Amino acid sequence: MNEASTATGGPPGITRRTALAAMTAAGVSAAGLARAQGASDYPNKPIRVVVTFPPGGSADAVFRLLVPRLSEKLGQPVIVDNRPGAGGNVGMSLVAKAPNDGYTLGLGAAGALSANVSLYEQMPFDVQRDLKPVAMLAGIPFVLVGHPSVEQRSLKALIERAKSAPDKLSIAHGGNGTAMHLSSALFMQMAGIKLVEVAYRGSGPAALDTLGGQVPLAIVDLPASLQQIQAGKLIAYAVTGTQRVPTLPEVPTMAEAGLPGYDSTGWFGIVAPAGTPDAIVSRLNAEINAGLRDEQTRASMNAMGVAAAPGTPAQFASYIASETTKWATVIRTARIKLD
Repeated sequence: MNEASTATGGPPGITRRTALAAMTAAGVSAAGLARAQGASDYPNKPIRVVVTFPPGGSADAVFRLLVPRLSEKLGQPVIVDNRPGAGGNVGMSLVAKAPNDGYTLGLGAAGALSANVSLYEQMPFDVQRDLKPVAMLAGIPFVLVGHPSVEQRSLKALIERAKSAPDKLSIAHGGNGTAMHLSSALFMQMAGIKLVEVAYRGSGPAALDTLGGQVPLAIVDLPASLQQIQAGKLIAYAVTGTQRVPTLPEVPTMAEAGLPGYDSTGWFGIVAPAGTPDAIVSRLNAEINAGLRDEQTRASMNAMGVAAAPGTPAQFASYIASETTKWATVIRTARIKLD
């Protein structure tokens, strides 16, 4: 194989230097050629995915369902690198600063990709400038639950009790600045009530203390509460998304239960550093979507209370933008700030 075919894939007699000179004359840089060549043989080494959550969480578990298939289809190992911290900012800042060659990706959620810009005084990256949406993975509706000792059994009755005795009821959530925290703030704003918020380090501990009666109410994710709800150990007042969930078909949405227009869903997806070639993003998007549409994968996700959300990079970008605007209003109204 001669220099021409090795470097450019073109006909014999056209060297890499000649091709570069011609492309430069046409206004195409050497870096542009390198990116094009990199996209054409992508991937040719392992791909690292920085997951902005600790192992065992919903987002981490969902992505690990996709890893074997992605590794097989892409022909290279897909390596999960858990980097939690600062609401996802720690891991996502690594992605934002990584080379834009498709070999470092990030799994981020509503916090790092939409809410944190309004929660933190300073951000280590700019979502619009430094990141490129690849594919949304899934949405996780939360659920408002209560200990069985709470007499009210409907959302309307619960709201009436809270209105009659402000600051007397406590509500747990999975941590300051989390999507569950923001869901709680949105609930109070739309219902016109004031509850005492109790922050926990994750959905699991919040659900556990509600189960034990230490707090009467909580907004938690479904994986942390599904079994207790189905066993009758927790009251499920409403799910926070716009649709009922298959695993709890009898539980209404917040809108159905008395708060029209309420919508708060935890979500997460894959992003790449800005400037990653479109060809690479398209390849990744296609393989991720194929994995999300796999029947076995969807069944495993449904059992966790998670809904697959395949779509295009443009759709994911639009969703991030709309969520950023929405949560900015909620955060400003609730006067939530994090250091």
